[in-house]
Amino acid sequence: MLFLLFFFSGFCGLVYQVVWTRLAFAAFGIITPVLSVVISVFMAGLALGAWAGGRWIGVLVKKTGQSPISFYALAEFSIGLGAFAVPGLFALGKRLLLTAGEADSVTYLLLSAVVLAIAILPWCVCMGTTFPFMMAYVRQQEAQSADSFSYLYLANVLGAMGGAVLTAVALVEIFGFHDTLRVAAAGNFAIFGICLLLALAVRASPSAVLGGAACTPPISTAPATASPGSAGESGPFIQGLLFTTGLVAMAMEVVWTRAFAPVLKTQVYSFAAVLTAYLGATFAGSWLYRRHLRRRTLGSTAQLVSLLCAAAFLPVLVNDPRFVRAEFWQGAPDLRSSFILLASIVPFCGILGYLTPQLVDRYAAGSPQKAGAAYAMNVLGCILGPLIASYLLLPLLSERSALLLLGLPFFGFFLIGCQRLSRQQCWRWGAASVIVLAAVLCFSRDFEDSITLMKRPPVIRRDYAASVLSFGEGLNRCLVVNGLGMTKLTPITKLMAHLPLVFHRGQPQSALVICFGMGTTYRSCLSWDIDTTAVELVPSVVDAFGFYHADAPQLLANPKGHIIIDDGRRFLERTRIMFDIIIIDPPPPVEAAGSSLLYSQEFYVAAKRRLKPNGILQAWVPEHAMVGRAALRSLCNEFPYVRCFNSIEGWGVHFLASMQPIEPLTAAELTARMPDAAKKDLIEWTPSIPAGTYLQQILSQESSAEHNLDPNPQLRISDDQPYNEYFLLRALGLF
Repeated sequence: MLFLLFFFSGFCGLVYQVVWTRLAFAAFGIITPVLSVVISVFMAGLALGAWAGGRWIGVLVKKTGQSPISFYALAEFSIGLGAFAVPGLFALGKRLLLTAGEADSVTYLLLSAVVLAIAILPWCVCMGTTFPFMMAYVRQQEAQSADSFSYLYLANVLGAMGGAVLTAVALVEIFGFHDTLRVAAAGNFAIFGICLLLALAVRASPSAVLGGAACTPPISTAPATASPGSAGESGPFIQGLLFTTGLVAMAMEVVWTRAFAPVLKTQVYSFAAVLTAYLGATFAGSWLYRRHLRRRTLGSTAQLVSLLCAAAFLPVLVNDPRFVRAEFWQGAPDLRSSFILLASIVPFCGILGYLTPQLVDRYAAGSPQKAGAAYAMNVLGCILGPLIASYLLLPLLSERSALLLLGLPFFGFFLIGCQRLSRQQCWRWGAASVIVLAAVLCFSRDFEDSITLMKRPPVIRRDYAASVLSFGEGLNRCLVVNGLGMTKLTPITKLMAHLPLVFHRGQPQSALVICFGMGTTYRSCLSWDIDTTAVELVPSVVDAFGFYHADAPQLLANPKGHIIIDDGRRFLERTRIMFDIIIIDPPPPVEAAGSSLLYSQEFYVAAKRRLKPNGILQAWVPEHAMVGRAALRSLCNEFPYVRCFNSIEGWGVHFLASMQPIEPLTAAELTARMPDAAKKDLIEWTPSIPAGTYLQQILSQESSAEHNLDPNPQLRISDDQPYNEYFLLRALGLF
C-alpha cells in the first residue's frame, strides 16, 4: 500500500513539473532562465519541505496526538490544490509584469523569478514533506526500520518516470494542460482519502503494526549495515557528496538538453525520452541498491564515486558527429543515434540512483529528521545546478566544456574516499576514471568543432537565452540556435514582408516582425521606408545581423527601425502601438516545445487587437500537412478573410489574414504599389527575375482556405491543447 501511494505521489509530482514548466513558458517567455527558475524553485520547495517536515513531524505528532499518516494526507491534499491555483497565479503574475520592461531586463528577469517562486513554492514544499512524514509513519509502526527512505525513494522515482512518459505521450494530447492538472489533482485527493482511512485504523488500534502482509512494505527491520570501506564516513562528507551529486546532475540535465538538440531535436517526445532515461536509470540504480542491501553486499562509496568520474564524461565522448548522426535542420531524429545518446546518460543516472538512497539511509538510519536534512542537502544542490548551468556555464562555455567542468568535482571526492580502499583498489578504480577523462580531452569532438573546420570559421555567440552559431558563405550562410537550424538566406523571408505590404489597402505606415532571425524580413520592411519594429527573444541573434547582411550597420542606425528583445506574444500584450502589418515567422521545428504559442488561436486574438483597420497579418507555416491545417483553423476562427499562398521555393505556405477583405489584385497592380527600393530588395538574390514575375508566380500558387482546412473543426492549435507539440496518438490513429 505504501509503495503504491508513493508511486502515485511521484507520478502526480512529475505531471505538475512538466505542465507547470510549459505554462510558465507561456506566461513568462520561452527562455532558458524561465526553465531554470522553475526547476530550481521546484527543488527549493522539496528541500525546504524535507528539512521542515523532518524537523517538525515529531513535535506535530506529540502535540496533536495524530498519526504521521494524517499529516501526510494533508500534504497530498494541499498538493492537489496547487493544480487549480498555479495556472491562475501564473496568469495574474503575467498581467502584473507587462509593465516590467523587456524580457532581457534585469528587472523583468528578477520579478518573473519572484512570481514563479510565489506561484509554485508552497505546493513544492508540501511535496518535500511527504518523505519525512511517511518515514515517521513507518517508524511508528516498525521502530527498528532503518532503510525506509530508499524504499519510498524507489517507489517515488518509478512513479515519476510513469508521470513523465504518460504526460507527454497521452495526457496532454487527450485532455489538454488544465485537465491534465485535474487528473493529477484527482490522484492526490485519492491518496488523501486512502491515508485518512489508514489514520483511522491507527486511531482505532494505536498499538497495531501495519495491517497484515497486504499492507506491510517489505522493508528491513534491521539497521542498515555499512559496506566494507564505507564505515566511518563523516556526516559532512556524506552531506557534501549529496549536495554535489544533486548540483551536478541537474546542471548536466540542462546542458544535455542543449547539447543533444542536433540529434534529438526539440520535440516534446525527445525531451520526454531524455527524462524517461534519466528516471528509469535512477530507478534501476535504486532497485539494485535495495537488492544489495538485503544481501548485505553494498558497494563502497569510493567505488561508486570512481564510477561517477567515468560515467559523467560518457555523454561527452558519445555526443560526437563521428559516432552519432546529427543535422541542424528539421527532420525526424535518427533512431540509432538517439538511442546511443540516451544510453550514454544511463550509467551516470543509474549510479546516482544507487548512491543517493544509500547515503541518505546511512546518514539517517531511519530517522525522519536526519533523512529530511540529508535529502534537503541533495535537493539544495539540485536548486543551484540549473541556475549555475544557465547563468554561468552556458553563456560562457560550449556544452562540451560545461560538461567537462561539471564532472571534475567527483575526482575530489574520490581522492577523499579512496583512503578507505586498498592501494590496489585505489589504483584500479582511479586509473579507469583518468583514462576516460584523457580520452574525452584528447579525442572527443562536438558539433561546433566540426563546423570550425569550414573554410570560413563560424562566429559563436552565447548569452543567457541561447547559444547562437553563424556560419557559411554567400547565400549558404546559416543561423543555428541551441543546435537547431533556424533559417538561411532565402527569398521566402523577403516575401513574408513584401506579400502583406503589397496587398495592404492604402499606404502602409508601420510593420511588426515577430522573430528577427537573420534580419531579412526586417530589412525588407525597411525597404518600404516605414516604421518597422522587430521582436526577438535571443539577444545574440540580433548581434549576428551583420554576419548575414553587409548593410546591417546602416539599417541598425535607421531611425525608423526598432529592435526589441522580448517574447513576441508578451510584446503584443504589453504594447499599445497599432500596426498595419504583423509578420510572424515562428522558429522551427513546428514541433518545438512552446512553438504553439505563436500558432495558437489565443495568439491570433492578441495579434488582431494590435492591427489597424485594413491591417494584414502574415503567418508562415513550414509545412502543409496536419500542423498547417490546425494552424489555419485557429487563424480562420479569428479572421474572416484568409488567403493562402504556397512559398516561392515550393515548401511552406504564407497565410494572409485580415478583418477586412483582401483585394484580388493582379501581379502588375501589386508591382505598381512597390517602391523602387522594395522592388530592388525583392530581386536582390535573383536580379534576372523581375519583381512582377516573382509576384505572378506566388499568385499562381494560391489555394483557397476552405480547401486547406481539415473537415474536423476541433483540429486546431490552442494554448491548452498545442496540437503541433503533442500529436503522437493522432499520428498513430489512436485518438
